[in-house]
Amino acid sequence: MTPASLVPLAFDGSHIDGSLFTTVTDFARDTRWLNGPLESWTGIGLGVFAVLMVIGWWQARRRDSASMALALAAPVSVVVAFGVAEVVKKLISEVRPCRSMPHAFIVETCPVRSDFAFPSGHTTTAAATVAALWLLNRKLCAVAALFALFEGFTRVYVGAHYPHDVLGSALLALPVAFLTSLALRRLATPLVERLRPGVLAPVLTARPAGAHTAG
Repeated sequence: MTPASLVPLAFDGSHIDGSLFTTVTDFARDTRWLNGPLESWTGIGLGVFAVLMVIGWWQARRRDSASMALALAAPVSVVVAFGVAEVVKKLISEVRPCRSMPHAFIVETCPVRSDFAFPSGHTTTAAATVAALWLLNRKLCAVAALFALFEGFTRVYVGAHYPHDVLGSALLALPVAFLTSLALRRLATPLVERLRPGVLAPVLTARPAGAHTAG
């Protein structure tokens, strides 16, 4: 079955919060000077979450083995959450707003028909990072949460997603990433403990070799 033949079976989410969507996109139409910067941010901004996870890893080098396990688990948890979101996206098959609401003001180029809307992959990545950092470092988590809210807003602003796509992404990603990080911490902490004094010491700890104490 071709992607084109799937379109008639796809879900039209415009009746859920289409009016709220157009309120945001009308704002985008009235602030055209922001269109370019915010469209660029929706992609580039994901780098902020990678940087926050790197900072979390760097700080975990001075903490116990469980913290380091969480730091290493963070990107894995994000990938797992993103993978789950992609499966849900195929199952729901919600057509993009640019196709179901073609008269709305859309900043972002309309993707191919087989690229569905629910949930938002960008917001999934952002929310999953928030959940992973909650277990590792609350300050970094707070920063990530602020950027995640902005990321979600920009995905609606550029017309890529409905508000419910963004909200659904968070509701999906937060528990998946949280539970994945918890499971990986339990599994990886003993391994990290064993590896910290060895050749991977510069990666896993800031302490001199032999100075590590169990966390």
